[in-house]
Amino acid sequence: MAANTSTARRRAAARRRTTASRKHPGSRVKIPKGGPLHARMAAWAVLRIGVKFADHRDVIRSRKDAAILRATHQGCPKCGGNGQIFTKGKNGEFSGSKPCPAKPTRETVSRWEINKAARSIEKNTGLIGWSCPCGKKEKPRYRDAKSATAALRTHERAKHGGTTVGGTWYAQTAQPAVPAQGKAQPAVSKVVTDSGMTDQQWIKQNKGMSPGKAVSQGLCWKCAGNGKLHGAHGGQQIVVVCDECQGNGKARKSA
Repeated sequence: MAANTSTARRRAAARRRTTASRKHPGSRVKIPKGGPLHARMAAWAVLRIGVKFADHRDVIRSRKDAAILRATHQGCPKCGGNGQIFTKGKNGEFSGSKPCPAKPTRETVSRWEINKAARSIEKNTGLIGWSCPCGKKEKPRYRDAKSATAALRTHERAKHGGTTVGGTWYAQTAQPAVPAQGKAQPAVSKVVTDSGMTDQQWIKQNKGMSPGKAVSQGLCWKCAGNGKLHGAHGGQQIVVVCDECQGNGKARKSA
């Protein structure tokens, strides 16, 4: 009997599937160029919500990381309880950050303690923000100077054509506890009824200085060294002691 000379069917090799890379939530949504107006508006809204959610998730992660460092370096003499050390240049401006070389005072922190510290009044302590002379700024939300500088460069590329215009970054550090028998704290606010000024003139007493410029001069970024803030609300003119510098008008000192 003759041997079967028919060739066996060749099977195509199975395609190897590459691992799907994680994409930004907003990159999955495409705004249609045509079609009904409500469909385009809905796609635009989904895109904006996805970007905002991703940014908020990054901020919460940074706050939790900072809370862990504060808890594990509580009472550390080298970093002052921040978990990292902020360095300054000869001109007094912040020049960078580095991890604290000291051994942690605590090994583990409970999840409940981390979540509580990440939502407390000191939730931004240990984080870094940036400001640009054009008026744009971000509150402390970045873990180190490298991340804050990258965000500042992104803003400069988008708004200033990639040219550096003198932006800077600032850090929020832990403040030492005030003894119970120390100095008396100034009054929180005061209502002024006989200033003889209009509300616009009263508010203009606040110094108009960008946060970056104020920090570079060693002044408080919120009140620009004035120590107090003027405001008008409900027909009343008030003056409030700056809660950032507690009325001394000076920038917070890094550890």
